[in-house]
Amino acid sequence: MSHPSPEALVYRFRKQRGVNLGAWFVLEKWITNAPFRNASPPAQSDLDVARGHDARAILEAHYDTWVTESDWAWISDRGLNTVRIPIGYYHLCGIDVSVISNTDFADFADVFSGVWDRLIQAIETAHHFGLGVLLDLHAAPGKQNNDAHAGTSNAAKFWTDRRNRVHTVHVLRTLVTHLNAHSPRLVNIVGIELLNEPIADVELMNWYSGAIKDLAALDPTLPIYISDSWRTEQYAEYIKSNPHPALLVLDHHLYRCFTSADIKTPASDHARSLMDENAHTPRMFARVAKMLDAAGAGFVVGEWSGALNPGSLTGSLDEIKNYVEAQLRLYEANCSGYFFWTYKKAGPHRDQGWSLRDAVYSGVFPTRVGLVASRNAVGDRERQNRARDTLKNKAFGEHKAYWSKYPGKYQHARFAEGFTLGWDDAYTFFASNPLYRAVSELGFVGAWARTKTTDHGSSFWEFQHGFRQGADAARSHFSEYYCSK
Repeated sequence: MSHPSPEALVYRFRKQRGVNLGAWFVLEKWITNAPFRNASPPAQSDLDVARGHDARAILEAHYDTWVTESDWAWISDRGLNTVRIPIGYYHLCGIDVSVISNTDFADFADVFSGVWDRLIQAIETAHHFGLGVLLDLHAAPGKQNNDAHAGTSNAAKFWTDRRNRVHTVHVLRTLVTHLNAHSPRLVNIVGIELLNEPIADVELMNWYSGAIKDLAALDPTLPIYISDSWRTEQYAEYIKSNPHPALLVLDHHLYRCFTSADIKTPASDHARSLMDENAHTPRMFARVAKMLDAAGAGFVVGEWSGALNPGSLTGSLDEIKNYVEAQLRLYEANCSGYFFWTYKKAGPHRDQGWSLRDAVYSGVFPTRVGLVASRNAVGDRERQNRARDTLKNKAFGEHKAYWSKYPGKYQHARFAEGFTLGWDDAYTFFASNPLYRAVSELGFVGAWARTKTTDHGSSFWEFQHGFRQGADAARSHFSEYYCSK
């Protein structure tokens, strides 16, 4: 496996501001009902659609119209730079029919065999618009959770039948092998998510370890995303204790509209609890983000929305807007990425809680996210270097002065080295996509810093501290001199 290109590395390590393309390949009836018109009872899942009349024609008409070129352009124009695409294992049967052998979808190869070419086309089109792609295994053999979006309307048997877990690794290996066959064309693949929202099980960590090892044998550079099963700190500790040569990313999903406690909580309190640094969720986010950053890993929110239960709402549009704003602030401050669920919904009525398009048009979601360059930073290296050296000297002096109060053996020069590299690499990301007004920012800072030196010994912490301070200083400088206010 060849080393990723500089372009591929920018896609993988930049801050991912994204949206889920829900109900495109893995259907969800509440998002769009049309593909279910001939589905077999209970008409809730992909398998129900496949069992109905004219399934292939219905599905392919949906695949070819749900996301089109104008949608890619709209997403890019919002400043978003990545999409998360949910897929089912049966969507890979066009490249290897064995992925559906002895499964619920064994008889439906003809229905789904055309998906793979559409998926490759989607990735290539996303690249044309400067968008990265996170491929998420939303539906695994046997179902990893009890929801219909895991592929069938049957009960979940992922954890009760070991053959499903073994077969899922085969599916993931098939996916990675065939993506690599298209390399380096698909430079915008930012990673593979092993399972979406698996039921928490004592075997999950062991299964993760085996799957990660198997995929690393195929491509040791491929970023791997894993769900935390809403046990965020437990799985952050797991990643910290299981270092991996490639980027490992923990995916947390945040919703506040399902539990009885959520329903009783006013929207204003939901927003306040996410903005108060001393509240539970912000404190947990800060701890996890710091732990994973130091471990050379990452933390993202793979699903979130503006949706609140009617019991939380008074009818004011501002309460949803404030709730969305509170989440964006939390994620920008602590996460290397976040992905709104979902891009759009079908139907005559707007849903500003769940549909990003409706949220933007209703004014509850910003018209743009991220930095927007108003001047070109390329070719202005002299100004940048002067600022870098001035700020480095100041930070270096403060670093030495602080640690002089605590006697010990230090290698302060590593701090200065890290600061310079952090600044320079941050500017490399800023300048990486001049064709797009949305600016790429170094997002997985701790993971990227780890790739910049082979010396991860006792003094690495000083290098890492300097690197982060340099990257942060560069972002502030870039924002001040080159971005719209």
